[in-house]
Amino acid sequence: MALLAVVKTGAAYLPVDPEYPAERIAYMLGDADPVCVLGSAQTLERVPEQWTGCAVDLATLSFDGYADRELSAGERGGVLLPEHPVYVMYTSGSTGHPKGVVFPAGAMVNLLAWHGQVMPGGAGSRTGQFAALSFDAAAHEMFSALWSGKALVVPPDEVRRSAVELVRWLDRWGVGELFAPMPMVESVAEASAELDLALPQLRDVAQAGEALAVRGVVRDFFERVPGRRLHNYYGPTETHVATALSLAGDVCKWPAWPSIGRPVANSRVYVLDERLRPVPVGVAGELYLAGAQMARGYLNRPGLTAERFVADPFGAPGERMYRTGDLARWCAEGTVEFLGRADFQVKVRGFRVELGEVEATIATHPLVSQVAVVAREDRPGGKRLVAYVVPRAASALDGGDLRRSVGERLPDFMVPAAVVMLDALPVTTNGKLDRRALPAPDYAAVSAFRAPCSEPERALCEIFAEVLGVERVGIDDSFFDLGGHSLLATRVISRIRTVLNVELPLRTLFESPNVATLAEQLEAARKSERPALRRMPRLEEN
Repeated sequence: MALLAVVKTGAAYLPVDPEYPAERIAYMLGDADPVCVLGSAQTLERVPEQWTGCAVDLATLSFDGYADRELSAGERGGVLLPEHPVYVMYTSGSTGHPKGVVFPAGAMVNLLAWHGQVMPGGAGSRTGQFAALSFDAAAHEMFSALWSGKALVVPPDEVRRSAVELVRWLDRWGVGELFAPMPMVESVAEASAELDLALPQLRDVAQAGEALAVRGVVRDFFERVPGRRLHNYYGPTETHVATALSLAGDVCKWPAWPSIGRPVANSRVYVLDERLRPVPVGVAGELYLAGAQMARGYLNRPGLTAERFVADPFGAPGERMYRTGDLARWCAEGTVEFLGRADFQVKVRGFRVELGEVEATIATHPLVSQVAVVAREDRPGGKRLVAYVVPRAASALDGGDLRRSVGERLPDFMVPAAVVMLDALPVTTNGKLDRRALPAPDYAAVSAFRAPCSEPERALCEIFAEVLGVERVGIDDSFFDLGGHSLLATRVISRIRTVLNVELPLRTLFESPNVATLAEQLEAARKSERPALRRMPRLEEN
C-alpha cells in the first residue's frame, strides 16, 4: 500500500531489499537521496544512521481525516507527465557499484496497455506476486493486476523459496497468472508432478530473465492443462519488457528453445553490426531497443547513460536506442532469437564458444532436467567449461556418459571438462540462476581412487596430475574426465617422451585415457621399440 501511495502522489519509489548488505543499502540511499524512507520497525533497523531522521514506520501512521478521493494536481505539487519517473531500480554495475535505472510513467503505461491485450481479465482473476519488490518484474505483476481489476495475491517469503510450497500455495489460492524466471518454472513443473497437482486455474505463466527451454517436465506441465499458455518475455531493466512470444495450442509443437518473439506495442528492435548497420536475417549481431519502453537513463550517471542510450539513427530526430550487450538474430518468420550475452561468448583454447549452444545440447539428453554451463578459470591459464546438471527424478545420470554424449554432437573444445551433479541449481532471491554460487568442480572426485602399483603407473599419475593441475590421480581416472582435452593431451605425450623416454602416438591417449590402460600401452611400446638409428660413416667408393 505504501508503494501505491508513493506512485499516486506522483513520486518515484526506490525498493530496497532489507537483506542487502549494509554497504549496498547505504550506497543506494546515498545515491538516490530519497525524501523519506518507509518501512516497518524491523526493516528500518537496517537503515544507515544518517537516514534515520527521515525514516517513517508505517505502523505508526494514521490516515484519519484524509478524503477517499484522487489527489489533485495542486496537492501533488504539479501536473503529472509521462516523463516523470515511476521508480528507480538498482542493478549490478561493472564498476562494482549498482546503477539506478530511472523508469518513466509513460513507459509503464505502455507496458500495462500491451499486457491487457495479451492477458485480458478482470474481477475474479488472480495474479501471483512472486518477484521481490527490488526487481522490475514486481512492478509488472502489481500494476498489471490492479490496472485491470484483478486480485493481487502475495505469498509469504518462505513460499517463494520452496517450489513445493509455491505449488501448494498456487493451488490453494487459485492463482491464474504467474511471473517467474525459467529455473523456477522448471521447479514448479517438477513439484506439480511430484504432488500430483495440475493447477488447472493457472492459465498463464510468463518467464523472463533467463533463456526459455521447453523440455521434459515443463512440456508435461503444460500438456496437463489444455489451453495453458507460456509467455517468453525479454527485456533488460532499462526497457522492462521489450519483446514477447506467447506459446499456445498443441504443446507437442512448441519448439524446445523458443525465440524471444516480436517487439511489444510501440517498441522497436534492431540487430546491428559493430558499425550500427542492420544485419541480414539469420546473421548474429548486437541487440538494440528503442521506442516507448525506454528508461530515462541512469540516476546521477550521465556518462554511462550517454554510453548505453545512444542516438537512434533509424528513428526521429532526438530519439534514442538502448545498447543491450546481448547477441541476437532475426528469424525468417519475423521473430528475434536470443543468442546470449556478448560476455557469455567465451574463448576456450583459442576457440569462440557460445555457452548457450552447449547448454542447449546438454538439455536434449533425456535424463537432464536443468543445466547451466560456465567457463571457469580456477587456476591461471586453465579456463575450462563446466556443466552443472540437475538430473531428472530417479535417474542415474553419469557425468562421463553425458560428456561422451555431448562429444558426439559438439567439437572437442565445446565439451565441458567436468559435469557437476546438483540437487538444484542455485538461484538468487528473485529466482534467477546464481552463477556465483555454482561450486568449483572436484576433478579428482571423478572415480574411486586406486593408487599406482608400478613405476610406470606412478610416473603416469604424476604426469597426469602435473598437466591437469590436480592434486592426485588414480590409475582408473580418465584423463578427459579429469578435465583434459586435445591440447593438454599433446603435453602429456610430450612429458611421457621426456620423462619415460618412450614415443607414443597421440591417438594412444584417446584410446587408453586412464593410467592403467595407458601403462599397458606404454609397456607394449617399449617392447616393440626398434633400435635407434645411428649415424654411420659413409663408405668410400672404390
